[in-house]
Amino acid sequence: MIELKHVSKVFASGDKEDKALDNISLTVPEGTIYGVIGPSGAGKSTLIRCVNLLERPTSGSVRVAGSDLMMLSEKELRTARHNMGMIFQHFNLLTSRTVFDNIALPLELAGYSTERIAKAVLPLLELTELENKKDSYPSQLSGGQKQRVAIARALASKPRVLLCDEATSALDPKTTRSILALIKDINLKFKITILMITHEMDVVKSICDRVAVLSRGQLIEENSVEQFFISPSTALAQEFVRSATHEKPVTDIEQRLTMTPRSGALTVVRLTFVGQDVGEPLITQAARIYDVDFNILQADVETVGNKRIGFLMIEVVGNEQASKAALAFFEKHVKVEVLGYVA
Repeated sequence: MIELKHVSKVFASGDKEDKALDNISLTVPEGTIYGVIGPSGAGKSTLIRCVNLLERPTSGSVRVAGSDLMMLSEKELRTARHNMGMIFQHFNLLTSRTVFDNIALPLELAGYSTERIAKAVLPLLELTELENKKDSYPSQLSGGQKQRVAIARALASKPRVLLCDEATSALDPKTTRSILALIKDINLKFKITILMITHEMDVVKSICDRVAVLSRGQLIEENSVEQFFISPSTALAQEFVRSATHEKPVTDIEQRLTMTPRSGALTVVRLTFVGQDVGEPLITQAARIYDVDFNILQADVETVGNKRIGFLMIEVVGNEQASKAALAFFEKHVKVEVLGYVA
């Protein structure tokens, strides 16, 4: 549905050039929720604005629903944008218009009749649970309600693609959860392809199907969300996953941790459990079979999509042969990552 090929964007300021995007290629499959995550300044907002050509790429191609937007005339581009709704971080509502009129705005600009506008807007008020707010003004709404208005407005022209630029970063956690649930519901009901720009891992793990990581304008990692959590391959992705699983440094362990096995040292291991394995008593089984003990340093269970993923950091206490046998046992069931050794 969305396909970027070798997209770069350079901003010039005097004699200086800033490459906001550097040779980005990615594909967002139809009907999916695709997350793009990265730190501030990574190029995320520039990327999403290049998708609908609010920012025109310096080079590369942008295809949406089969059309190469870079090849369209201004008139053709305006028509193509009707298939792309956009939600912003700060809502961008018109303060002088009611909720109903804000949602109706794109339809008015498209020349729809009053009757046709009403038929389009009323179901959107119901979808976003704003029926009793239709005559209210933005100043009378909470942040979550304002974002619901913005979502309804983005859906008014029945787009095939919904672009969300940090749609929840201005909201409190409870409101964020309700907005994410609404976006997921919209994806399921209308099969709309959704591109989510975010710096929040909770957004990715809650509703996204796939995720890409941006860093300094470059795409450094891309995977299904499940595999991203299980096997992040870059340091930045690993940092995001640790933040999402609330893993904190174990200072006294880290100060003594080395990557070289030593006589008498304990092995420090991170285990990753997926799905049904989360509830399996593997630690107890290994302790009984191999006569080893385990010190649990940290543990967490997260829901990613519809699956539970568990993370466990442990010290293996036993002789070298028994410890190796226990790790081999774990590897038959879960992902095992040796973090190092402590004396």
